[in-house]
Amino acid sequence: MSQCGDKNLAGEIMAEKQMLVAQDTYLKAGIHIGTKFRTKYMESFIYKTRTDGLSVLNLQKIDERLRMASLLLSKYAPEDILIVSRRENGWFSVKAFTKHTGAQAFTGRFPPGILTNPALETYREAKIMLVTDAIPDKNAIKDAMAIGIPVIALCDTNNTANELDLVVPCNNKGKKSLGLIFYVLAREYLRGRNLLGKDEEPKFLLDEFSEE
Repeated sequence: MSQCGDKNLAGEIMAEKQMLVAQDTYLKAGIHIGTKFRTKYMESFIYKTRTDGLSVLNLQKIDERLRMASLLLSKYAPEDILIVSRRENGWFSVKAFTKHTGAQAFTGRFPPGILTNPALETYREAKIMLVTDAIPDKNAIKDAMAIGIPVIALCDTNNTANELDLVVPCNNKGKKSLGLIFYVLAREYLRGRNLLGKDEEPKFLLDEFSEE
């Protein structure tokens, strides 16, 4: 699998210079705040390390990868998309995304075999997967690899990326950050499917994607 993702998607976003949301909105959600641990896989996405040891992610790269993820997801029908989140902080946002897009979601522990064993009651079929954290969602990624479907992952500075098709660098632990991420992904997915005009705002609000 390729960490760089689909090169065609990168080409599609070259002409797009305005951020998906205002820079202040990104900053207020803390989407750029990483952890005190950084892996070699995430170094290229890190802007700097603060005096307290926390790494700060590059906002431009976050925005670019969110755009790429949206474009990739929009190539698939909603029923073919599976969003996975074992981390509880992502459940509210994931469920809001599926409510407004029609995509599938699996929250909580992901037992092996859900994508590979039709005999399971929890068996699902999917053509693309997005996970909120490649570490706790490793079982889901292994299932996706077994059936050969692409995996998009939200990755903080402590993640590895050698089994992923597209990395979206971000704070994948904070509720506000995850809320903003899934709001943007839902809006851009609908635009990519021509269900929402390019400059048209969705009927749903950002607040619907993030619980206090």
